[in-house]
Amino acid sequence: MAEWSQIARRVRVPLGFLFAVLYFWLARPSWRSMALGAIGVVPGLVIRALASGHVRKNESLATTGPYAYTRNPLYLGSLLMGLGFCVAARSWWVGVALVVMFVAIYLPVIRDEEAFLRGRFPEFEEYAKRVPRMLPRLRSHSADENDGAAEFSLELYLKHREYNALLGAVGMMAALIVKMTYFKTH
Repeated sequence: MAEWSQIARRVRVPLGFLFAVLYFWLARPSWRSMALGAIGVVPGLVIRALASGHVRKNESLATTGPYAYTRNPLYLGSLLMGLGFCVAARSWWVGVALVVMFVAIYLPVIRDEEAFLRGRFPEFEEYAKRVPRMLPRLRSHSADENDGAAEFSLELYLKHREYNALLGAVGMMAALIVKMTYFKTH
């Protein structure tokens, strides 16, 4: 399984681009489906943005901001965005492909990343006992109650280039509008 997680880590971005092409081809958006899909896309973008402003990759264990509620807010945000785009697409095939990609690619990557964090940060084990892997708790489970509300860093957000998720989402929504307008998909 460790070998597959390494392969999954390398292929997830190229597969994401391939999935975007397949998504666009299969999508049958309507104004209503796009509005409903935005209900998932927008919170997903917000969660990803907040998470990227709290994580200092390989330097320290992120336990503040969204990391006080879920160990994987970046993946949770991506999953919410994916679900939102599935709704916007109005295609069961897109939903099936999303679930397959998440299970086959992202779950092994999450497990691999957690193994790395366990080895690098001794405090990870206690953190993992308090904070769920994916679905967030409604209450912060930070070691220090004030820690869960640590300040967001715009510098980190920019360093991690998280704005690319926003640009990609806006670009795909624009592409769906073009497809819906010129190719009458509804």
